[in-house]
Amino acid sequence: MISENGLGAYDTLTEDGRVHDDYRIAFLKAHVEAINDAIEDGCEVIGYCTWSYQDLFSWLNGYAKRYGFVYVDRDEESEKELKRYKKDSFYWYQRVIETNGENLD
Repeated sequence: MISENGLGAYDTLTEDGRVHDDYRIAFLKAHVEAINDAIEDGCEVIGYCTWSYQDLFSWLNGYAKRYGFVYVDRDEESEKELKRYKKDSFYWYQRVIETNGENLD
């Protein structure tokens, strides 16, 4: 079981409510490819859990670095509206899940 695998980054919400996080997709794609290689080599992998579904508070970075597939509209100074925005990585990972790791593009 692989758990809490993810990438913290300084994501930026665009004016049209998008987060283009190709760096997170590349990071996770490389890890899923490595998992597929390990399975082909005979390793028993019973699960893979990314970190995390939505942005969260980090004891080290506060709300500055973002970890999730869903952007939460808040920062260190203000909760703002706490609106959620699906990042590009959200849609990518949705396809990965739907294809059981076969489609990583």
